[in-house]
Order: sequence, then C-alpha cells, then structure tokens
Amino acid sequence: MSIVNYKNVDIHIDSKIILENVNFTLEKGDFAYIVGAVGSGKSSLIKTIYGEVDVHSGTALLFDEYDMCSLRRNKLPALRKRIGIVFQDFQLLTDRNVHDNLDFVLRCTGWKNKREREERIAEVLSLVELSQKGYKMPHELSGGEQQRIVIARAILNHPELILADEPTGNLDNETGHRIMKLLHHICRNDKTSVLMITHNEQWLEAYPARVLHCEKGHIEERPVVNTLENIITENKSN
Repeated sequence: MSIVNYKNVDIHIDSKIILENVNFTLEKGDFAYIVGAVGSGKSSLIKTIYGEVDVHSGTALLFDEYDMCSLRRNKLPALRKRIGIVFQDFQLLTDRNVHDNLDFVLRCTGWKNKREREERIAEVLSLVELSQKGYKMPHELSGGEQQRIVIARAILNHPELILADEPTGNLDNETGHRIMKLLHHICRNDKTSVLMITHNEQWLEAYPARVLHCEKGHIEERPVVNTLENIITENKSN
C-alpha cells in the first residue's frame, strides 16, 4: 500500500500556481525530506496531504483510499486520524499541562476508556523520554522538550504518516539531533512514514533519506548521498 501517491498534481492557491505536475510516492516506512527556498511550495504540498489546501488537478491518493481531488469534507477527520502533524511552533495548549494536552487529543479522537488513555499517554511519554514531565505546563519546558511533546502528541493514534514542518527550526544543534534521531527511530521501528520539511542541509547528510526538492514550481527527487549502503561499499573498496 502506498501512503502517498501523487501523479501529475497541480496545486493552486487563489488562482496562483504553487506547484505543477507533482509526481511522487511515499511507501510504508519511507522517510523523505522536502527542501527548497522559502516560498517554493513546501508547506503548501504537505497541507494538501491533510486537506488544508486543495489539490487543483491530477491524482492525489492517500493510503490507496482517499482521493484528495474529490474528498468530501466530512471524510477529513477519518483521514487526519491516520496522520500525525509536527509543527515548528509547537501549538500546545497553554492552559493545561502536558498530560492534559495529550488526553485532550485522545478524547477528541474517540478514546472513551480512561485507563486506555492513561496507558497510551504513558507509552508515548516514555518513547520521547519525558515520562516524568506529564505534570509540567508547556511554558515550564525547554524548546526541545516541547517539541518532543509535540511528537508524542502526533503519534498518539498510531499514525501511518507523520508530517513534520521544520521540526528543528527553532532548536539548537544538539537538541535538533535528538529530534532527528527520534523521528528516524519512529520511522524505522514503527514503520511510520515521515515527510519532513527542512532548510537544514546537515540533516540530509547526518540522517540520509530521500530528498524532494521544490524549485520554480516543480518537484524533483535528488539522489541520496552517504547512505549506509554507500558507506559499506566505500569501506569495502578501501
């Protein structure tokens, strides 16, 4: 099953052409970066995936089930439940603590059993190594801790796809590495596909994956460099 399958997709906003003839697929367990200059259409592309920006034309199929060209608005909640979104600016609820931020999402997405909610909250906090921070208010956490809570929130419903928009953009280098390791761990261990926007070229080398480059209204896939297979091949030849 393809997670994302875009063929000849055009994206327009207010009659302005953002991207044309977009062709790419994302399979289960794939990790892909979206790169490009500011205003090149990166954010607009991922917004079409969760239905905030409409697809103008082409074939835009998610999970081999949802056609974003014809999807009815009442189908969006079911689609979005299968997608986790990680924002650069966190967007945590400031009037409640970490635990209640996560519990709010679970209750809104149909988790009625309190014990099951508590178990899931404990699981995701453990995964992001913040088990002892459930009682903290968002403003009491560092930027890196807040971003890890945002990732915990994104994976609450066991999503098949994570969309991450500059998740390390406001973080220092060391904390950024921690976030990158966490996202790649989730991708590798849970087979969750990840589509991540970044301006940070060092991540492409430190954590190799597919690279989709937005430029002049089009998307091209760049060759992956420094992959594990390349490193092994180089070591054998030396």
